[in-house]
Amino acid sequence: MERGKMAEAESLETAAEHERILREIESTDTACIGPTLRSVYDGEEHGRFMEKLESRIRNHDREIEKMCNFHYQGFVDSITELLKVRGEAHRLKNQVTDTNRKLQHEGKELVIAMEELKQCRLQQRNISATVDKLMLCLPVLEMYSKLREQMKTKRHYPALKTLEHLEHTYLPQVSHYRFCKVMVDNIPKLREEIKDVSMSDLKDFLESIRKHSDKIGETAMKQGAKNSQSQSHYWIKLGSGQPKFPACLSNRHMEAQQQRNLDNIISQQPRIGSRKKSKKDAFTSLDTEIESTSPKSEQDSGILDVEDEEEDEEVPGAQELVDFSPVYRCLHIYSVLGARETFENYYRKQRRKQARLVLQPPSNMHETLDGYRKYFNQIVGFFVVEDHILHTTQGLVNRAYIDELWEMALSKTIAALRTHSSYCSDPDLVLDLKNLIVLFADTLQVYGFPVNQLFDMLLEIRDQYSDTLLKKWASVFRNILDSDNYSPIPVSSEELYKKVVGQFPFQDTELEKQPFPKKFPFSEFVPKVYNQIKEFIYACLKFSEDLHLSSTEVDDMIRKSTNLLLTRTLSSSLQNVIKRKNVGLTELVQIIINTTHLEKSCKYLEEFITNITNVLPETVHTTKLYGTTTFKDARHAAEEEIYTNLNQKIDQFLQLADYDWMAGDSGSKASDYLTDLIAFLRSTFAVFTHLPGKVAQTACMSACKHLATSLMQLLLEADVRQLSLGALQQFNLDVQECEQFARSGPVPGFQEDTLQLAFIDLDKQLVEQYLEPWA
Repeated sequence: MERGKMAEAESLETAAEHERILREIESTDTACIGPTLRSVYDGEEHGRFMEKLESRIRNHDREIEKMCNFHYQGFVDSITELLKVRGEAHRLKNQVTDTNRKLQHEGKELVIAMEELKQCRLQQRNISATVDKLMLCLPVLEMYSKLREQMKTKRHYPALKTLEHLEHTYLPQVSHYRFCKVMVDNIPKLREEIKDVSMSDLKDFLESIRKHSDKIGETAMKQGAKNSQSQSHYWIKLGSGQPKFPACLSNRHMEAQQQRNLDNIISQQPRIGSRKKSKKDAFTSLDTEIESTSPKSEQDSGILDVEDEEEDEEVPGAQELVDFSPVYRCLHIYSVLGARETFENYYRKQRRKQARLVLQPPSNMHETLDGYRKYFNQIVGFFVVEDHILHTTQGLVNRAYIDELWEMALSKTIAALRTHSSYCSDPDLVLDLKNLIVLFADTLQVYGFPVNQLFDMLLEIRDQYSDTLLKKWASVFRNILDSDNYSPIPVSSEELYKKVVGQFPFQDTELEKQPFPKKFPFSEFVPKVYNQIKEFIYACLKFSEDLHLSSTEVDDMIRKSTNLLLTRTLSSSLQNVIKRKNVGLTELVQIIINTTHLEKSCKYLEEFITNITNVLPETVHTTKLYGTTTFKDARHAAEEEIYTNLNQKIDQFLQLADYDWMAGDSGSKASDYLTDLIAFLRSTFAVFTHLPGKVAQTACMSACKHLATSLMQLLLEADVRQLSLGALQQFNLDVQECEQFARSGPVPGFQEDTLQLAFIDLDKQLVEQYLEPWA
């Protein structure tokens, strides 16, 4: 029972739900009916809903049929009215057709005219569009034509700017045209062409710079020489009452000679060209240069012509000889093309190669100054160009790159100079080389390059210069000593007397009072040697100029070199003369006299050096001259040689002795050989009057002792076995003659009987051993 009630209740609920769904279907939009139907299909009463739906559809059909039956008469009336209207519409159609036919016939010409007008309007529109397109294309074509013209005239940087405008401004506006695509495809080729041509110009520039580096350097060194022409001179005073002279000159004409030497150092080579160009500003803006319409000119080679019309014309700066525009153009072109780093690496690599070539000295550079000059000119020219590039471009070269090149150049240059200067034996060439190195260093120092190592090397060359000077002066002294007559200088007039005194510091009141003609006690080699010593000092001073040395350093250098000259060169020359086999006693005596006067002149040489360097002898560490020792040693050697020569002469006379040891009677006078010997000794000792007293006395005593000893040897010879009284008496006469010579005082200054003591042993032995037994 309850189950039946539950089934009935569910049936009522289902029927109510189906009714609601049907109402929603009737009232809801068709597009939104989906969810409603879905609820039907989700339920389990699908069949009952379909029955309900069919029932509702039949109800609506009945309603529709009732409504149609109600309005049918009105439908029939409407059809009747439509039939009437059809007839009227047919007549209206015929009228319209007739009117249209007439209108077509009448408007046929108008249609033709309209078609013609339409065609004209179309052509006009096409022409206008064409003109507009041409107006867009013409600037492109004009720019391309301009580009080709610039390429043809080798104005590559303007061409590159034109290419940039063409690519980024003009071509995008007409990019859909075929000719534009051709242009676009051609742009990379044009860029490469510009790069290649500009690189070719750069290579030409680098080659030209390499060939003309010496001319650029020559001009720069001329400018450096011109800036340093005003040089200070040391002044010296030769002695009391003597006029002053420049220390770097040995006579009035030395200043002109120095100027000639400077001209030789920077002697002009053949002119670069015969056409003179006006000076131009090295920093003219690149834009001005690249806008020029002229084709590539001679300037693009890198070197401008220059000509001096007058000797005093201003020397052009080194940069004014070089046209750097190829470098600037190529740098800008590669920068615009985004390949600046490639360009910088190429430029630096090529310049490094050129630097190595420039720094390679020729094998015969040491033979002439021109070889050194050309070598230095090339180095200066190279670095002048690099310095200009450094200051006129932004980063093409930098200071580190320049310093690296300079360090390499400095080491190679110093090594080359050390090697080649060691072959040089001419002091004049070494001096010219020094002046050239100083000019080279000063020129590069102006451009900011450190040159201290060059000046340090000059101090090394200074030692070599001193050696070559010593060799040269050895020859000079040898010629002077060989050509001297070893006789006192005769003067016959006051003028000649003053001339000699002007050459050598000599004062003798007694000689001045003597009437003309008169003689100086020394021979000609004294003033000549003295002046040559001063010339040597001048030569040393010349080398020390411009070396940035202090006065003390210059003084020390001159004194050390002069000491070497005195103790080594002059001493050796004097010793060689003294030791010559054919030197006579007269020459030896004159040498002693000469060296005595030269020894006295050493104080004047000290004063001479002091006046040159302005360094007082009392200054600490001042080197003293060793001239006194040199001349003393030479004099002592000459004295010894005199003693030796006297003994040799005595031996030669004794070889003439021909004693008849068995003679029955003796002669009435001394032997002839002994008489000649005594005469020789008297004449010889007479020459000794100008010698220092001790020298003459020592020579005389030595000669007498040697004579006594030699006479004793004659008696003691092994082959003398028997002696006759006559032979002994004759020998005694000879001994008495020797004693008489000793008593006569051939040399003043001996005390009484001092010289006779040389023969006392001989006389005593002769009397005691030989004559007394006979008595």
